[in-house]
Amino acid sequence: MNARYKPGEFAKKINRSIGTLRIWDKNGKLPAKRLPSGHRYYTEEDYYKALSLEQPKVKKKTVIYARVSSTKQKQDLIRQREALERFCLARGYIIDEVIEEIGGGLNYTRPQFLRLMTMIENKEIGTLVIAFKDRLCRFGFEYFENFLTTHEGKLVVANAQTLSPQQELVEDLMAVIHSFSCRLYGLRKYKKEINKIVKRCDPGEVSSPWERAPREETKNEANMLE
Repeated sequence: MNARYKPGEFAKKINRSIGTLRIWDKNGKLPAKRLPSGHRYYTEEDYYKALSLEQPKVKKKTVIYARVSSTKQKQDLIRQREALERFCLARGYIIDEVIEEIGGGLNYTRPQFLRLMTMIENKEIGTLVIAFKDRLCRFGFEYFENFLTTHEGKLVVANAQTLSPQQELVEDLMAVIHSFSCRLYGLRKYKKEINKIVKRCDPGEVSSPWERAPREETKNEANMLE
């Protein structure tokens, strides 16, 4: 695990002062890493750089990741895992860990998926094996593949389409349609809110398209508000 250290913790760990760390950060000798908030931190890799030591090599894992969308598909999950194990055996991969998960492909906060991403970030995974692209995620697969590649790992897709149930695809598509339908339906709410604001304003200062001379809504407008 690639631990993170606050500047004070790291300075104590390498027997230096925080002031020295600031100087090293400014002159590029040991640039500090930064969180989105701007706070600085250091890692185990920085520890070995600071002391000019050779970092011990960590054995990278070969990991299988299997996923189905619902508890009703537990048997499918078992078959998926077994198929991937046979796939790895046929290609000479020694499996170090099997990660199984039940959760939708559109949910990027799945516990095991987040754990997998942390392992990738820490460069613990050498080879990640999945049955099909959508087992990892429904959209944005190329981003996650690049994330693994840039963290010294490789992704192997068995490409067994029979392990990607069509029912799951239908359910995910329905979820997307439902999301956009709710947004379109919300236009009615926005129309009412805008009208309320306009009525509170001076008619001479603000003009609302819904406060103009009465007219029939066009077919397209009616469809948008339905």
